[in-house]
Amino acid sequence: MTVHSQGAATSAPQDAPQKSVGVAKTSPPAGAQAAPKSPRGGRKSLPAGWWPYLLVGPAVLSMAGLLLYPLIKNIILSFQTVDKIEFIQRKAPFAGLDNYTQLLGDSQFWTVVVRSFAFTAANVALIMIIGSLIGILLNKLGKWMRLVLSMALVMAWAMPIVASVTVFQWLFDEQFGVMNWLMRTLGFSGYDQHNWFGTGFSTLVIVTVLVVWGSIPFVALNMYAGLTTVSGELYEAARMDGANGWQTFWKVVFPNLKSFFLVTTFLEVIWVFKAFTQVYAMKAGGPDRGSEILPVFAYVEGQSQFHYGLAAAISVLTILMLVIVMSFYFRLILKQEEEQ
Repeated sequence: MTVHSQGAATSAPQDAPQKSVGVAKTSPPAGAQAAPKSPRGGRKSLPAGWWPYLLVGPAVLSMAGLLLYPLIKNIILSFQTVDKIEFIQRKAPFAGLDNYTQLLGDSQFWTVVVRSFAFTAANVALIMIIGSLIGILLNKLGKWMRLVLSMALVMAWAMPIVASVTVFQWLFDEQFGVMNWLMRTLGFSGYDQHNWFGTGFSTLVIVTVLVVWGSIPFVALNMYAGLTTVSGELYEAARMDGANGWQTFWKVVFPNLKSFFLVTTFLEVIWVFKAFTQVYAMKAGGPDRGSEILPVFAYVEGQSQFHYGLAAAISVLTILMLVIVMSFYFRLILKQEEEQ
């Protein structure tokens, strides 16, 4: 092969030996550009930047149809008066801000709001603490014990909510419950047919145990997965510096898994705050509506009291409260990304 001064290469004859030793490869001139290859069939392909949007498009449209449309209809309903009579007559007169004014001036609504936030805070704190400890335990156990504990966690996590509620109702049953039998066996008096669901507070305590029991596996398994990414050299360095277990956690584990704790806490707050099935299936928000949280409060007002416009306003305010609470976590996550 010979190379001309302009940089264009001409091929050697076919009977010439194919030798590449000593042949210099030259790049085309700076001003020359390779001719673009036309796609097969002469059709123009879409720009590369459009492909992500085309792939995500069906999912976005499905979410808009399933979530955005009902949300807009719910917001419109919150500005209308739709009670039992209006529902039968198929009328929806415009009420302006009357539903919101009625709610914000109702002491029962604010009692449910405080109860919902206290319920969420207690559950999330217990879930994160116990789940993180079990995750650390999984990291310390041997292979077979880790497998047994992981299977137990997965089975607890996979149990349907209504089935788990039924089991807890049996455990705390007034006449044949295991808890009454256990308390009597331990020598405590006053637990002969004791009603564990006698007050709203005691009912929420039992619901808290149920929610924590069902949510711990998610945190524990994710905590164990995160711990496997922490280098063993960091633990060794901490031991050489004389750090105990608590100091190792705060100086080694927590800084490396800070994003895990932020995201997991964020998810748990959302899941617990909107917990409906556990509370309603346990006692339907009773007794005397003393265990209602915001989702149950909205459902009871709409389906039991036939105040559909008022129930829609409750759900809209619930969403706004959750967005405000979550904004703080978004700020923390964005701040952490900027630091990294």
